Amino acid sequence: MAAITAEEVRAFHKNPVSGRLDVDLPARFKAGDLIVTRNINPPGHTRLPRYARAKQGRIDRDHGVYHLADARAHGIEAEPQHCYSVRFSARELWGPEAPKNDALYIDLWEDYMDPA
Repeated sequence: MAAITAEEVRAFHKNPVSGRLDVDLPARFKAGDLIVTRNINPPGHTRLPRYARAKQGRIDRDHGVYHLADARAHGIEAEPQHCYSVRFSARELWGPEAPKNDALYIDLWEDYMDPA
């Protein structure tokens, strides 16, 4: 397999393909909302990391409406939903030994979260 060229990379970034859907779907959360992630254990891969399950975070931004990638990866048709950038403190994820001011942002779909 040949490596892609710098020109091919530039062309992709000029016309990126987005999975964002142009549908009018009310958002369940808004920036600033506290959420808690669900403690799910589905078979196979999920985009909710195990270390972030049953953890509290804060919605940073709404990326818009997308298909749930986990469902699509398994050939399952799922209802579109909002995907959010969620901020988690390092201590929430890894305990009191984690640096006090560090944080991690994870992009998560609505199905992964409940209001805190």
